[in-house]
Amino acid sequence: MFTDRIEGKWINLFAELFSLSGVSQGDEVVILSETQSRQINVHLAELALVQLKARPAHLVITTPAQSAPVPIRSTGASASLQNHGPAMAALKFGGLIIDCTVEGLLHAPELPGILKSGSRVLMISNEHPEILERVGFEPALKERVKTGMKMMRGAKEMRVTSAAGTDLTINLESAVVGGGWGFTTTPGTITNWPGGLCLAFPARNTTNGILVLDRGDQNLTFKRYLEQPVRLVLENDYITDIQGDTLDARLMHEAIDVWNDPDAYATSHVGWGMNNQAKWVSMAHYDKGDHNGTEQRVFAGNFLFSTGANEIAKRYSLGHFDLPMQGCSIKLDGRDVVVDGELIAELA
Repeated sequence: MFTDRIEGKWINLFAELFSLSGVSQGDEVVILSETQSRQINVHLAELALVQLKARPAHLVITTPAQSAPVPIRSTGASASLQNHGPAMAALKFGGLIIDCTVEGLLHAPELPGILKSGSRVLMISNEHPEILERVGFEPALKERVKTGMKMMRGAKEMRVTSAAGTDLTINLESAVVGGGWGFTTTPGTITNWPGGLCLAFPARNTTNGILVLDRGDQNLTFKRYLEQPVRLVLENDYITDIQGDTLDARLMHEAIDVWNDPDAYATSHVGWGMNNQAKWVSMAHYDKGDHNGTEQRVFAGNFLFSTGANEIAKRYSLGHFDLPMQGCSIKLDGRDVVVDGELIAELA
């Protein structure tokens, strides 16, 4: 466990990121947090904004009572706002919101209304700042992610294969494509830090095939490396069979089944990581309380498959897995974008 001490280097890091997001002297900025937020990040955000001579204000929401049958982890869908009237009014001011809520606003139901107002959101993942410092941000990442997004938007089909046995096909014709690079200056947008992910939310009945999670792949809901392979059968978006007489398979099956919600078995989003500073191996170095797994979602060349909520397919389940995989090959309409876990040169 780290010592949660304010370090000058972290203030400078946050200030540099906020500058990339267009913050300048006199700007009014809202820091959104909740009572269970990682306080060192909240304080660093304030001090960095003061260093830039901006005008920060805190909006702190009480973390709501738990209502789920199992812990909710890493969903990107904060339940803290709950359409709180005065809080929502404060967030619809047309400027920058620094999102330090535990789960983040990325998939929160209140986000569309906030973005429609012209406010932009920089979501700081619930990581210890040592991780944020090490992964950092790369200004050039923006253009690489935008290139990947353009390639995905122009494709009709994504096919994912691996030596472990994965052979998954996703129809992208009605998918919604997104991506993030860790900073934003555009009104009505959201980004998350650390960034470096290119992804799509497929439409209904578009994902079919076999997904084999191999040894060393990661289940970020559990913050765990898989020790034995798990084979998933997908039919029209839904996992219809979880195969493997292993602890990893049993944990996955029971953690989905406990929701008593068929949509917890459905495809949420698919994509690949593009951040060269993020490392697959780093999760082995941290206690679970010190990190949120965002680095593992974005390490360059991973295939990220996620289950649960998918607004494009009109599915809103709280059950959720993010499953970054190594060594996969990804093709868009037959064109390579990732080969055996390595980005093609155009994206690297």
